[in-house]
Amino acid sequence: MSEAGVDAPRPAGGGLRRVIGRKVLVLFVIGDILGAGIYALVGQVAGEVGGAVWLPFLVAFVLAALTATAYAELVGKYPRAAGAALYTNKAFGIPFVTFMVAFTVMMSGITSAGAAARAFGGEYLAEFVALPTLLGALIFLALVTLVNVAGISESIKVNVALTAIEAFGLLVIMVIGVVGLLAGDGDPGRALDFDPQNGAFLGVLGGAALAFYALIGFEDSVNLAEETRDPSRDFPVALFGGLAVTVTIYIAVAFTATMLVDTETLRTSTGPLLEVVRVAGFSFPPKLFALIALLAVGNTALINMIMASRLVYGMARERIVPPVFGYVHPGRGTPWAAIAFTVAIAVVLVSTGDIGDLADTTVLLLLCVFALVNVCVLVLRRERVGHRHFRAPTWMPVLGAASCLFLAMPITGRGAEVYLRAAILLVIGLALWFVNRLIVGRTGSFDPSRLDG
Repeated sequence: MSEAGVDAPRPAGGGLRRVIGRKVLVLFVIGDILGAGIYALVGQVAGEVGGAVWLPFLVAFVLAALTATAYAELVGKYPRAAGAALYTNKAFGIPFVTFMVAFTVMMSGITSAGAAARAFGGEYLAEFVALPTLLGALIFLALVTLVNVAGISESIKVNVALTAIEAFGLLVIMVIGVVGLLAGDGDPGRALDFDPQNGAFLGVLGGAALAFYALIGFEDSVNLAEETRDPSRDFPVALFGGLAVTVTIYIAVAFTATMLVDTETLRTSTGPLLEVVRVAGFSFPPKLFALIALLAVGNTALINMIMASRLVYGMARERIVPPVFGYVHPGRGTPWAAIAFTVAIAVVLVSTGDIGDLADTTVLLLLCVFALVNVCVLVLRRERVGHRHFRAPTWMPVLGAASCLFLAMPITGRGAEVYLRAAILLVIGLALWFVNRLIVGRTGSFDPSRLDG
C-alpha cells in the first residue's frame, strides 16, 4: 500500500521490525481498553443514571470514536511511536507544548493506576483478605513498584494472554445474563430504568464522563506504529473494530449487572461485577471471579506505572526534565529514580481520592490531550506525505475536539477537587520544566519518539 516503504518488514536504515498484523493489533487494542474501568465503575455510572447503565457507555463510545478517527489519520500519516506528543510537535513545533502534552499523558497514566489500585483494594481483594481499601491499594502499589524495579519484559503474547483472562471474566458475566434471562431471573426492565440524579442531560453526560474511563487505552496502540506491518491500512480497522467489540461487551455486561442487581447495591459496591456473580442463577466461584478481576485491575495499574516511569526516564534522557530522573539501577537496569517519582505521586493520589475521583481526573487529563490531537489533524492537513493513509471527514475531528472540550467542562458534574487535582499535577510539570531550564539550560527542540525510554 505504501509508496514510501511504510509497510516494509524493516526500515532500510534499521529500526523496529514490522511484525504485527491486523488481527493481533485488534486484540492489542481490545486488551488495552479492557481492564479496571468496567470491573470497577459500573456502580459509579449507575449512580449517575439509575439502571440504564448501558446508555452512558454508548454515548462514551460515540465520543471516543470521534477522537479515534483523528488517531487513525495521524498514525497512518506518521507511522511512528510517541502518539500525541509526536503529533503536537509536528503541528506546532513548540517544545514546551510538546512537553506538557507528554507530561499530561504520563500523569493520566498515574491517575489511572491510582484508580485501579483503589479498585484492587476493594471488594475483589476482600474475597481473600479483609483489609481497609486504602491499605490494600498501597500494598498493591508496593507490589507493582517491586515488579517495576525488578524489570519486566512486556510482549504482545503476554498482552493477548491477559486480554483472554479479562475477556473470560466478562464472558462469565454475559453468560450469567443469558442464563438469567432464560430462567426469568432478575428484572430486565430495570436496565431501562432511567433515573438520573441531576436531570436527563446532565445525568447522561456525567455518566458518559465516567464511562469514558473504561474506553480509554485505544490511543496507546499508536505506539506500536513502527512495529505494524501496514499501519496506514490496519490501524483504522484495529481502532474502530477494537472500540466496537469492547463497547458491545460493556453494554452486555452493564445490562446484565442492572438486570440482576439493584441499582443501590451496584452504586455502593467497589466490586460491582462480583455482586452479579453472587446472585447468579448458576454456580461460579466468587473467589475465582475475584481473582480474574484482580488480574484485570492489576494489569491496568502495572501497564500504566511502567509507561509513566519510562516516559519520565525518556524526558530525563532528552534533558527536558532534571537529569536525576534518568538514573538507572546498576544491577537491574531499570529507571529507579523515575519509578520512585511516579510511585510517590501515585501514593498521594490513592491516599486522597476514591475510584470515581481518580477515574474522573484521568478522563479530564486525556480529554485535554484528545482535544489537541483533533486540532492537530486539521493543522497537519497542510502537510503531504508520500503514501496513502486514512483521512477522516473534516467534521469528525472538529466535532471530536468540541465534544472533548465540552466533556471536560464542570457541567458534567465533575467535582472541584478533580480540577484541583489535575491542576496540581500539571503545575508539577511546569515546575520540572523551569527547574530543568535552570539546571540544564535546555531550550532547543527534542524528539518525542524517544520519550518511551
